[in-house]
Amino acid sequence: MRIASNKLQDLIDFYFTELQSLYSKDEINLLVQFACQHYLKFSNADISLKKNENINQSDVIKLYDCCLALKNNQPIQYILGETEFYKLKFMVNSDVLIPRPETEELVELIINDCHKRELESVDILDIGTGSGCIPIALKKNLEDANVSAVDISHKALELAQKNALLNKVTVIFNLTDILSEDAGYSLDTYDVIVSNPPYIAKKEAGSMHTRVKDHEPTIALFVDDNDALVFYKRIIALCDKHLNAGGELYFELNPIYAEEIKTIAEQSKLFSEVNTLKDLSGNFRFLKAVKHD
Repeated sequence: MRIASNKLQDLIDFYFTELQSLYSKDEINLLVQFACQHYLKFSNADISLKKNENINQSDVIKLYDCCLALKNNQPIQYILGETEFYKLKFMVNSDVLIPRPETEELVELIINDCHKRELESVDILDIGTGSGCIPIALKKNLEDANVSAVDISHKALELAQKNALLNKVTVIFNLTDILSEDAGYSLDTYDVIVSNPPYIAKKEAGSMHTRVKDHEPTIALFVDDNDALVFYKRIIALCDKHLNAGGELYFELNPIYAEEIKTIAEQSKLFSEVNTLKDLSGNFRFLKAVKHD
């Protein structure tokens, strides 16, 4: 596993040689772009124009180590320590999930709904915040909103607070086990409650890619097989006292359970309207419920 020279083209060839069994050509091209942007501060145009230029040895080592980590199935976002979400930069590490494009769609849905209802000074709670991507993106785009977020992980909350500072927004973060009996005592009342909770049954782990199940935090991914909907049930129950009349509940869903979660929300009798919504891939990925006035 040697690089032929310090030329950028040889580094690119090295990536393709080492990663061809794990990624498609298009995926490797993207990984090369991410690595070059991060370590060399090269744009895509720079990569094309400077292929025959030599890279300094310290940067060659960084790019080499990045490639080896990718070959060991580490996610590129954890290797680089950062990712983009809703056009904002976020620090990420193995204490938090890597934000997904589907979650960007959830944020877009909430922002658009708030604008349609002309709700600017709105009280929002995000449950299971992880990196803080949801509440930070909401606060960045709804400047007058009062945004809070909770998580069970100290380390996740520490990183989320750093991301709030990085993106120059104020979000109130609190350590809370939402499944505990006294969780409600630490909560206020809100106009919007949103959550992308753990929703993958442990029995599904075998079908997941190594990059996910071996590197992302299991506490944020998996739920027990005997009650895969435990977080949804708990959050719906909390809406009785903690979601204001006319307020809105938003979930990101496992499409497998979309209809079941909708039924649970309807049977709670808390909501005048309950709908499941499709993501851009055509999967029922989101739930929106409006509480009775």
